[in-house]
Amino acid sequence: MSTSLHATHVPGFIAMLNNIKGWLDVAAASGNEAELVQAKLADDMFPLARQIQIASDAAKGAGARMADVEAPAMPDEETTFAQLNARCDKTIAFLQSIDAAAFDAGAGREVVITFPNGAGLKFDGQTFLTGFAVPNFYFHATTTYAILRAGGVAIGKQNFLGHLAPYMFAPPA
Repeated sequence: MSTSLHATHVPGFIAMLNNIKGWLDVAAASGNEAELVQAKLADDMFPLARQIQIASDAAKGAGARMADVEAPAMPDEETTFAQLNARCDKTIAFLQSIDAAAFDAGAGREVVITFPNGAGLKFDGQTFLTGFAVPNFYFHATTTYAILRAGGVAIGKQNFLGHLAPYMFAPPA
């Protein structure tokens, strides 16, 4: 049985983007939005807003490159939780619009990523997705979570895995 790359990766992107939105909703109650949006884990790391922007870019870029479609332009201008949530919504809508067969057809397609300095990476689609896009997405999602936790936001592992709530059951009595 062949497993669909779309089925094994796109729902995960969407679930984690929804989790990020939930984390931001909890963070909004802290009343510390302006500080949290600019918070970093270390001086040489990007702040929270940029972490979410990059996670969004990684997910939509993966979808676009795999399906050979144009990703929607999203300028990195978000400065509030509401704007960051809206960006997650736009990314989710784009991912939901991608044809699964077109996405899966990208497994053998050449994917080239060129950095601003002219250097870059060249992959086949499957290696790009599993070796670059997915780890990059989860790095920035996890860093977002860690920044919020370090900033005192009351989220925990259940929030990180919030998309699993429909699968929970109570222990036997």
